[in-house]
Amino acid sequence: MNEAVVAFREAYGTEPEGVWAAPGRVNLIGEHTDYNDGFVLPFALEQTVTVAAAPWAGAPDGALEVSSLRAPGERIGVPPDAEPGSVPGWAAYPAGMLWALRDAGHKVGAARLVVGSDLPDGAGLSSSAALECATALALTGLAGIALPGAELARLAQRAENVFVGMPCGILDQSASLLSTAGHLLLLDTRDLGVRQVPFAADGLELLLVDTRVKHSLVDGEYAARRASCEEAARRLGVRALRDAGDLSALTDPVLLRRARHVVGENARVERVVALLEEGRAAEIGPLLTASHVSLRDDFEVSCPELDAAVAAALAAGALGARMTGGGFGGSVIALVPADAVAEVAAAVALAFAERGWAEPHCRTVTPSAGARRVR
Repeated sequence: MNEAVVAFREAYGTEPEGVWAAPGRVNLIGEHTDYNDGFVLPFALEQTVTVAAAPWAGAPDGALEVSSLRAPGERIGVPPDAEPGSVPGWAAYPAGMLWALRDAGHKVGAARLVVGSDLPDGAGLSSSAALECATALALTGLAGIALPGAELARLAQRAENVFVGMPCGILDQSASLLSTAGHLLLLDTRDLGVRQVPFAADGLELLLVDTRVKHSLVDGEYAARRASCEEAARRLGVRALRDAGDLSALTDPVLLRRARHVVGENARVERVVALLEEGRAAEIGPLLTASHVSLRDDFEVSCPELDAAVAAALAAGALGARMTGGGFGGSVIALVPADAVAEVAAAVALAFAERGWAEPHCRTVTPSAGARRVR
């Protein structure tokens, strides 16, 4: 937060009117179910994207100027009439958020934003959604507009779907805006109903492994998976794969695999929640691993680094492990006995070293607070 404030002060010679923060997320389980009207179980990280912001005096309503601590000296101006697809790179996310708010009829004025972050890019931890959500709070805060978190999540999803061009579900934005400390967020993506699920796992830790493999989901793979799911639902005659039961009518092997993952993943989410609510956290491990196998074999969104991290963690004593995020790189989440964390992390690092890959970054994580004003 302080770095963004200092950068804002240096750039504009004045203090920001406020600073807002939105966290990244880890999805414990429930991958690629959100755009199938299914269930997801993410939690917020301590690491956040922060936005220091102030009104842009003299600029027309809807204009935006953004800069980032990760691109020193660069200021990107966005005109008030910016259309979807017209803003390249990372600036498309805050620009899209402003566009979505105004397109929904909210009178948001011109603003200057300075962005800071301690979230790694490309790690599958939703830094882009965190940027959208921090921007949403900043812009509505400057305008004196109070919107429910669920409504902001819908608008942030629309910004990413339409303005950025990424056909994501609503998991990431909801996790960033609606999470609470110490809890997992059970989200029904059909009606956006939420339940805060306490995460009490004495003697256990959640180990996050950033493989350092960068992924890009706007390159067509994510969109292809979503299109396959929609086609499978159409052939089954259901609204979405959340409603599918018997999959025998799917004769196309690819569509069958995609549907099998979604149906199985929804069931795994519900079972994990039941076990956690019964105080049986250690028993969720095999469900996490089964989720990874399904994502690897049926949904085909894993990669060698993710598979190696999961295998090494399990061999070293993790109770369960899976890739988290959209796939094709990013991170792994593992459920590990507290006294085995160092051993598991070392085993993953050794597996990468033996293959000549860059050293992964391992750290324990805890469910943390959602997006908020911090100054």
